[in-house]
Amino acid sequence: MPGVPARDTGHPAFGPAPSRLRFTGSCGAGHARALGSTPPGPDRTVPYRRYRPYGQHGQHGQHPQGTKAHAPHAPPLSPADATPPGTADSSSGVTVERGVTVERRDFRRRTFLRAAVLTGSAAVFGGTLWRGAAHADPAQPGTGPYGALGPADANGVQLPQSFTSRVIARSGQAVSGTSYTWHPAPDGGACFADSGGGWIYVSNSEVALTGGASAVRFSSSGAVTGAYRVLSNTSVNCAGGRTPWNTWLSCEEIDRGYVYETDPWGTVSAARRSAMGRFKHEAAAADPDRRVVYLTEDESDGCLYRFRPATWGDLSTGTLEVLTMGDGTSGPVGWAAVPNPSPGVFGTRTRAQVAAAKHFDGGEGCYYANGTCWFTTKGDNRVWQLDCAADTIELAYDDSLVTGGQAPLTGVDNVTGTASGDLYVAEDGGNMEICVITPQGVVAPFLRVTGHSGSEITGPAFSPDGRRLYFSSQRGTGNSSSAGVTFEVTGPFRA
Repeated sequence: MPGVPARDTGHPAFGPAPSRLRFTGSCGAGHARALGSTPPGPDRTVPYRRYRPYGQHGQHGQHPQGTKAHAPHAPPLSPADATPPGTADSSSGVTVERGVTVERRDFRRRTFLRAAVLTGSAAVFGGTLWRGAAHADPAQPGTGPYGALGPADANGVQLPQSFTSRVIARSGQAVSGTSYTWHPAPDGGACFADSGGGWIYVSNSEVALTGGASAVRFSSSGAVTGAYRVLSNTSVNCAGGRTPWNTWLSCEEIDRGYVYETDPWGTVSAARRSAMGRFKHEAAAADPDRRVVYLTEDESDGCLYRFRPATWGDLSTGTLEVLTMGDGTSGPVGWAAVPNPSPGVFGTRTRAQVAAAKHFDGGEGCYYANGTCWFTTKGDNRVWQLDCAADTIELAYDDSLVTGGQAPLTGVDNVTGTASGDLYVAEDGGNMEICVITPQGVVAPFLRVTGHSGSEITGPAFSPDGRRLYFSSQRGTGNSSSAGVTFEVTGPFRA
């Protein structure tokens, strides 16, 4: 099918794909299984709990400080989800994680080979963000590095001078130049360098039962050359994170949800990474210096976790830890192992297993660069700054601490950054803006999407050369998961 690579199709950075792939982890069906096809077997079946209904978000500005309402507690999961490790999945031909296999090593070998072949893949992501900044005071409103926003363009996007936008995809419609239908409710995303100077943008789908993720492929000139599915038959895939070995971690925002490791090229089937914990996942950020992955939890009393794999580059086994700290918003932190990272139906949830765990009000986006992990909490509109080497934490932004005027950033959600040191924080509701926080502690709107008041901005990610920003309006002008719009912004971003 045009735009949807076959499972056995090779990729120039991978070499030929094997005819049969098995992983030590239960897998999503990947791009080869179409939506609505037969679901996985009992090992992979997740009796999904209630999720946030997409037609019932309402006007986000009506919530205090632009925050979202939390979904009510749902009934318990059925015992079908308590399948023990090592059980075969009859429908997808995979096994639940146990030990090291040749197939999993092949996944790692192929992704590392791709990383070596693709040049410039870390041009944006390895930047020196907030170089040596001891950011004692949270950011305050000021004039942004690009000046004031102009009037809305033909796509309804207000941008600074010299920036332009285009629509890349719309939910329920074929991606331009392909036959692939873009998924509903586009959410978290990331970019990956491709051979020949091109790149790929991966985007999650935050809907129940069919969820998953899709990808759009671009040539070196920015032309769309393909689109396809990379993950299927998961649920409420919210945000996630990019790994240094060029895979996408797609996170389920459901109670006792999982993280799935996916291939942006769509040639290797996705693998469920159970060791990374079962909770209401939101986002992930890989720290190659300490060889851990930070994970946020979208609960009003959620936690910040880090996963320490037994072998860096192999996420099938390892230790899940939770951040510990007393009251307050700054100071030293510790880490404690979570006794049972994958609680069953009647097990104690991960956030309640360690008494000293620090609780955060609605964990959202997560981003790592140059020794610092930034993450957002929507319940109190804060951006946190974790010094990963010193194990200290402080606030980079708090809308309740804004002085001298109205807070420019509310409903904080997904976050990303650039090599210049600027953070870009998307709003869930608010004024439907992406705001920039500079290393000098100035916060200002970078763009605003008009006419989408019932939506949220999701998935901000820069192309590998840092010249293009991708993001979505999850519910578009129709306030519906089927009305999502994915945009590209091009302009003179700071190097």
